[in-house]
Amino acid sequence: MHTGNHYKLREFILWTRHEIYGLTLLAALPTVLFQTFHFKWLALPWVPIALIGTAAAFIVGFKNTQTYNRLWEARQIWGAIVNGSRSWGMMVKDFISSEGLSAEELQAIQQALIYRHIAWLTALRFQLREPKSWENSDKKYNREYRKYYHVAEREEKLEEALSPLLSEAERDYVWAKKNRATHVIALQSKQLKALVDRGLLPEFRYVALSQRLADFYDQQGKCERIKNFPYPRQFASINLFFIRLFVWMVPFGLLNEFQKLGDGLVWLTIPFSVLVSWVFTSMEQVGESTENPFEGGANDVPITALSRTIEIDLREMLEETDLPPALQAVNNILM
Repeated sequence: MHTGNHYKLREFILWTRHEIYGLTLLAALPTVLFQTFHFKWLALPWVPIALIGTAAAFIVGFKNTQTYNRLWEARQIWGAIVNGSRSWGMMVKDFISSEGLSAEELQAIQQALIYRHIAWLTALRFQLREPKSWENSDKKYNREYRKYYHVAEREEKLEEALSPLLSEAERDYVWAKKNRATHVIALQSKQLKALVDRGLLPEFRYVALSQRLADFYDQQGKCERIKNFPYPRQFASINLFFIRLFVWMVPFGLLNEFQKLGDGLVWLTIPFSVLVSWVFTSMEQVGESTENPFEGGANDVPITALSRTIEIDLREMLEETDLPPALQAVNNILM
């Protein structure tokens, strides 16, 4: 997530420069052939090209609207996870009976339930950062831009991140599963049932805590739906085809338009073709970078920072003072 007022033009041009190089070459070739070698037949009427441009504008606008909706839904889901996590910490602190328990035993039970929740957040964010074949973060221009920020889930190991949060037996159990976040919550439910059997958790409070676990499953499922179901490929493909067709035709349509202004002004076809085409290809690239909000791109939902915020809040509920620092944006990018 970009935390600044806006991307600087220099950053944006750097990110799209490969497209600019290609558009410049595409505009220069027909212009040189038209003006220097007198291939006048290369010029095309502007009206049909403008109609294609109108269709391309509609389809790119539709895509960008839908990809923004995916991003915003992902942010709402993680907002619910933040709120639910704080409720979980409050319930764990207040719902478990201390009758027959020493202060140390009660603290150990509360710590296990809260640390295990942090482990769930950790497992979930690692799963959401796993690359998919349709994602775009490994495209050349995105890989180059990644030097300006860091994706923790690609630099750390999940096993090391879970080590201080789960017991050895729990780590072995979770590590043997495919969907590790799911089974961390299963361990939570197992401990709640054990507390009920020991008489430390009244039934009605057990129901409330179990409902909170069900809510976490619900939010995890929503994240997995966005992660595992891409923006429909048929819409992504037609968007790409329309944009490419339009930018290929733009310089051929502008040749006659600038020749009407004067023979020497035909060379203006090159900068104006690049400018018009860059607007469309940039909108396409922006939509592409928004469609997968967990892929590890600069415009992602900052799930790593949100998880750290939750961890700090929960550890403070345990009266801990040795807290990890809140994550800060690097070059205005917060992950």
